[in-house]
Amino acid sequence: MKSTIITSESVTKGHPDKVCDSISDAILDAYLRQDPYARVAVETVVKNNTVILAGEISSSANVRIDEVVRQTINQIGYDREELGFSGDKAEIIVRLDRQSPDIAMGVDCALEVREKETELQLGAGDQGMVFGYATNETPEYMPLPLSLAHKLAKRLTLVRENGTIPYLRPDGKTQVSVEYQNEVPAYVDAVVVSTQHEPDISQEKIKDDILREVIYPVIGRQWISEQMKILVNPTGRFVIGGPAGDSGLTGRKIIVDTYGGAARHGGGAFSGKDPTKVDRSAAYAARYAAKNIVAAGLAKKAEIQIAYAIGVANPVSVSVDTFGTGVVEENVLQDAVFSLIDLRPGAIIQNLNLRRPIYTQTAAYGHFGRNDLELPWEKTDLAEKFKSFVKENRI
Repeated sequence: MKSTIITSESVTKGHPDKVCDSISDAILDAYLRQDPYARVAVETVVKNNTVILAGEISSSANVRIDEVVRQTINQIGYDREELGFSGDKAEIIVRLDRQSPDIAMGVDCALEVREKETELQLGAGDQGMVFGYATNETPEYMPLPLSLAHKLAKRLTLVRENGTIPYLRPDGKTQVSVEYQNEVPAYVDAVVVSTQHEPDISQEKIKDDILREVIYPVIGRQWISEQMKILVNPTGRFVIGGPAGDSGLTGRKIIVDTYGGAARHGGGAFSGKDPTKVDRSAAYAARYAAKNIVAAGLAKKAEIQIAYAIGVANPVSVSVDTFGTGVVEENVLQDAVFSLIDLRPGAIIQNLNLRRPIYTQTAAYGHFGRNDLELPWEKTDLAEKFKSFVKENRI
């Protein structure tokens, strides 16, 4: 029997990197509410009580950026000066310009359009590759370690916000290790929860409360084992957190945002980018393709890679990897992806309806497997079409 342990982590929305992701996406959503065709690429840096915004925005919208930033920070839970970072008192430094005309030229009018007329005039906003992944390990078609880590982080936030554990503060991290036997999840081997808290709370009380209100309700009897190791605040104290304890930066949690290390990553971040950036939109389309392949029962797990060139609408390449779990040849699945999903940026935006202010809600707890949200790339409406295509074209 082959035995392997796979570990994934998540963080709460109060983690300094996630604060930055939330601010960047909140600014993006604010522009999209007024101007669906806004071009936005916003990076956020936070440290102590300072927020720095850098990047490019081209839009006809009139957005009061300072108000968006302060409201976002307060909603996360940094609404008191004693936390060392607060929405009301933070210094906000803005360094935002318009999108480079050289980039805009390629995005506005793809290479194929400049050479000959086509229906969709949107070229890729940058070169690069993206990956989409799905597995049948969980109902949401996500890797089990990451699924559990996200649920722990969300639960940690919930018990803070609803007052169940009133002494918690916004910053926190979770980590789950799962033992796989013959590539199938067998049990949870280890759980780590680090949570910011008020001073003068004993570590014994924190551990007891986190076990009772966070870990056991999430892990459940199905995955708990006698050998499961549990670590709560292993440093022994976590009072200073958030931007007061560490700097934060947009896009520094890309593995948390995607598949927890179970699949490859193209390197591009999501938050703060409008859907003309294929780092974001094409990654969503790749997940959409992979999830429908697995939902169709054509593979136990599937990974889709899509590559683009800046200013060119059609992908440079598309590949499918089922890691030996597919019931049909991978070149047939690749043909199915080409046939059923238009992977040009403009088509992705139209088909997934991405010019909407839907992004702030994805800034924490993952962009995929979110059954708590109605995200278009999480639909499995193409599963039957994948089945039919494979039936008709199987070698």
